[in-house]
Amino acid sequence: MILRQRPRRLRRDGFRGLVSETTLSSSDFIAPVFVDATTDKRVPIDSMPGHERVPVAEAVDRVEEVLETGIESVIIFGVPESKDSSGSRAWADDGVVQRAVRDITRKTDAFIITDVCMCEYTDHGHCGILEERAHESPTLTVANDATLNRLAQIAISHADAGAQMVAPSSMTDGMVEAIRASLDEHGYEDIPIMSTAAKYESAFYGPFREATEGDPAFSDRRHYQMNSANVREAMQEVALDVEQGADVLMVKPALAYLDVIRAVRKEFDHPVAAYNVSGEYAMLHAAAEKGWLDLDTVARESVLSIKRAGADLILTYFAETIAGSLSKE
Repeated sequence: MILRQRPRRLRRDGFRGLVSETTLSSSDFIAPVFVDATTDKRVPIDSMPGHERVPVAEAVDRVEEVLETGIESVIIFGVPESKDSSGSRAWADDGVVQRAVRDITRKTDAFIITDVCMCEYTDHGHCGILEERAHESPTLTVANDATLNRLAQIAISHADAGAQMVAPSSMTDGMVEAIRASLDEHGYEDIPIMSTAAKYESAFYGPFREATEGDPAFSDRRHYQMNSANVREAMQEVALDVEQGADVLMVKPALAYLDVIRAVRKEFDHPVAAYNVSGEYAMLHAAAEKGWLDLDTVARESVLSIKRAGADLILTYFAETIAGSLSKE
């Protein structure tokens, strides 16, 4: 029997890589860095093996560790020294992110992105200012329009400190427009916005909430984060952010929403980012600790699937591990 088509011919070592349709590079990755104003030493994050909260004094050292792997971009998350109902430490001049960003900007060449949200800074753990609404459940909910001014304040404080990109992630209606207008008004027309345009209300965020001490004190975030059943809604959300001036469009989480990443990639010409979130990271670690999976192999395969789906940028807790192995190849 003559088989004219034998795909296996192209799978041999030495040629397999030449016909690889999708490749990974350290420049694909954004590495998360947690800076904690409540500690003077590094604190391991138990549910995220290999990651730590670092004190402000060690933020530069932590970023330099990332840069050594070949990664150029970091996103800074903060744990403030105190929290209140309005999340006021989020935009404070001497806030944890602001202090860290000033140091990192002055002493490294990293491209610095900052998370613009309030859940880490409010004592109730929600992503904005609360208001009470009678005859609704829950009666306390996030006041959308009042929160917009706060998000704009946070973005400006980060830009003042030296952030080179801001990344709003609260899923507040109109957040991109409010932040863009405020940045432009303050002379920051060149600072891009990476909007978490499609952020789902997900069980995969658990370890991150431990890392930032950002669990909601009551209820959950389903009234402002997206229903995991919906794709068309995601496209509407993304289109609104494009219209309002978003420069990069993020889908979050990633692995459980590869179809959404693909849909956004097909519909929009903007760069697409995906957040390979903490729970997706933790579950692979847990399986590897049981001896069920090889961690390095499944980490690379999972991140490759995110890029194959259409992501141009990948925010992942595996960033340093994968970038380090790529540099040795």
